[in-house]
Amino acid sequence: MDQRYRLNCRPVADQRAVVQGPDYRITVLTDGLVRLERSADGVFEDRASAFAINRELPVPRFEVIETDSHVEVLTERFQLIYDRGPFSTSGLSVQVRGGVSSWHSVWRYGADPADGDGNLGGTARTLDMIDGRLPLEPGVLSRNGYAVIDDSQSLVIGDDGWVSPRPGTDEDLYVFAYGRDYSQALQALYALSGPQPLLPRWALGNWWSRYHRYSDTEYLALLDRFAAEGIPFSVAVLDMDWHLVDIDPRYGSGWTGYTWNTELFADPPAFLRELHERGLMVTLNDHPADGIRAYEQAYPAMAEALGIDPASERPIAFDVTDPDFLTAYFEILHRQLEEQGVDFWWLDWQQGPHSRVAGIDPLWMLNHFHFLDSARDGRRPLTFSRYAGPGSHRYPVGFSGDTITTWASLDFQPEFTATASNIGYGWWSHDIGGHMGGGKDDELATRWVQLGVFSPINRLHSVLSPFTSKEPWQFGREAEQAMTAALRLRHRLLPYLHTMNHRAAHQGVPLVTPMYYQYPWVDEAYRARNQYAFGSQLMVAPITTPADRQLLLGAVTAWLPPGSWVDVITELVYAGGREMRLHRGPDSIPVLAPAGAIIPLAAAEVPGNATSNPAELEVLVVVGGDGAFDLLEDDGIGAGDDPQRRASTPISFDQVAGVVQVGPATGNTGCLPARRSWTLTFLAHQAQADPAVTVDATAVSAEIRRVGRRTSVRIADVPVSATVRVDLGDSPVLAANDVEDRLFALVHRAQLSYEVKTRLYAAATADAPLTTRLSQLQALQLGPGLEAAVFELLLARPEPA
Repeated sequence: MDQRYRLNCRPVADQRAVVQGPDYRITVLTDGLVRLERSADGVFEDRASAFAINRELPVPRFEVIETDSHVEVLTERFQLIYDRGPFSTSGLSVQVRGGVSSWHSVWRYGADPADGDGNLGGTARTLDMIDGRLPLEPGVLSRNGYAVIDDSQSLVIGDDGWVSPRPGTDEDLYVFAYGRDYSQALQALYALSGPQPLLPRWALGNWWSRYHRYSDTEYLALLDRFAAEGIPFSVAVLDMDWHLVDIDPRYGSGWTGYTWNTELFADPPAFLRELHERGLMVTLNDHPADGIRAYEQAYPAMAEALGIDPASERPIAFDVTDPDFLTAYFEILHRQLEEQGVDFWWLDWQQGPHSRVAGIDPLWMLNHFHFLDSARDGRRPLTFSRYAGPGSHRYPVGFSGDTITTWASLDFQPEFTATASNIGYGWWSHDIGGHMGGGKDDELATRWVQLGVFSPINRLHSVLSPFTSKEPWQFGREAEQAMTAALRLRHRLLPYLHTMNHRAAHQGVPLVTPMYYQYPWVDEAYRARNQYAFGSQLMVAPITTPADRQLLLGAVTAWLPPGSWVDVITELVYAGGREMRLHRGPDSIPVLAPAGAIIPLAAAEVPGNATSNPAELEVLVVVGGDGAFDLLEDDGIGAGDDPQRRASTPISFDQVAGVVQVGPATGNTGCLPARRSWTLTFLAHQAQADPAVTVDATAVSAEIRRVGRRTSVRIADVPVSATVRVDLGDSPVLAANDVEDRLFALVHRAQLSYEVKTRLYAAATADAPLTTRLSQLQALQLGPGLEAAVFELLLARPEPA
């Protein structure tokens, strides 16, 4: 294979980490990760596998105790005992040391614990045709402290970059024994299996996708309408009708195709240039399973490359196990389209895990080689395809398949997305709004778009139907406004998202993680299955069930960790350390930030399609605690692993001093605008005197705006090399919640009798102790939904005793 298809890996472990016998090998990869191999002929596998590519890791401290009957290996995290025989339940065990009960923390080969192994799940190949939940493959995190990845059947990769299946008799297991130190277990996974790559910045914006027979003029007119409506997109997805689909039956079906339909796209290169000029990157759908038939424009060149007489019109079968086919597949079939302006490929493989060679999954092969191929000529690589097992995190972005348009599907997606991080898979893209089935439901569509904004990738999609398209103006006015605001917010979040993109690639922390990552010993963190951390500064609790028809509000049960929390959209302040029922109108979902949070945004409230490093930024700050954030940006060139191509702008908040400091930028500042305008916005802030502002220690004037409980300070035209300081005064505090105004809005919206509205509002706002008001409200027998909504406002930030 060409050099670009050779994986950069270090598959052979340091021999100092190895404990070996005639037919077994134990490799202590880290203090919490051990590889267990058994081979009847004593020949062990040192090639990289689809899962394990870097076994040459720093050798941890460990002790080996040999007796006549057993070998024992001890590290700081585990104790392994093995009888040197065939792997068996009685003869091979790993006990997690410290922090987890020994009743649950012993892994025994082949054992099926009566109460389960506590595995927190990983992800699944696809959500195709799944309406609701589905079983997940295992991840590397477990409440019992251990998890196992069986790598015995995965393909292996030679030094030349080509693959082969394994013999079917050897055993090859990786035991993760990290207790509930989940972050370190994930770090070990990335150390062994490779990190998540850095995505292109443009991949983090909104994607437009629809299974529809677009023409070039219709597609461009749609993008112009989006621009006129102030709805930004950064990726244009063309589903399968870009190519010929109505073909002569003697060639088979038109499901696979590589020839533009020029009746719809008269001048494909010109069309692709138009998309690029509008600020969008382009991906085409590719169903490769049917191979190349004689009607394709590329057929003669493909046939000649593979030794087939073009005049024979012999079909060229798709055979991903043939290096010659794969080379021609890239160099002829795809390259001609990429030269016209196609940026990356949507690989829509739906035909299962079998190929002409047993043990080689075509989906894995497509993901692996397409991703490596997309890195040619200094490009930042990207592909778009389904999950193909452990190690697939190296090939983002994931396509979760054809989603059913139901509340049950929506309700599973937050958990599915967050749990995928347990196998290192951090970049799922779902069919936002649902692809097929279901029915028209403005509320469902709105809640799905709001989830999409706070998902790894936000790609709207729909099935081939005139009734299912996801343009916001296809819905009622309230839904349209909410969707438009959400899609704008996604592009405003790009500075934050791209920093988290760097964090995922270089620090091994996925963008979306379950709550138990930070709170592994708190039961509530495990119950909050649909709630997650969205990067380092935000916590999201999507609304995934229909609104209460009396309240006209959606609701979700959330767990608020200890501390103060502010909803960055509604600015309602909460005291944490408890579970609560949170209610929101159709315009938002709970997006909470802790005291000390710093969230950088693009300043434009109506952003365009461009995803470049912006000249104007707004930084949201939550007072009440110290905070720090390094804004990371880069020049977009290469894989993103060269620190010389990155720029970092530190942003900090000192709570005692009440000072925010921004800059100076360091690193590759050439990728930044020379000068920037900064708006520092303090959420739910109890304003006092006007803030004092300096740039490089010199006092400057600034534009100060106060809207409600929000204070914004704008400093214009600042060199990126400068240091900006905004001084709020000592120990600023969060403002009290405007409870009465919020209660009035809640009661006014509710579908109730006027008498109940009057009595409810009077009881809730009476000049009486909180306990008295709560008792009076309970006596009204408001019903669980209405009572919970009222109690949320009264108890969000309880009054001092």
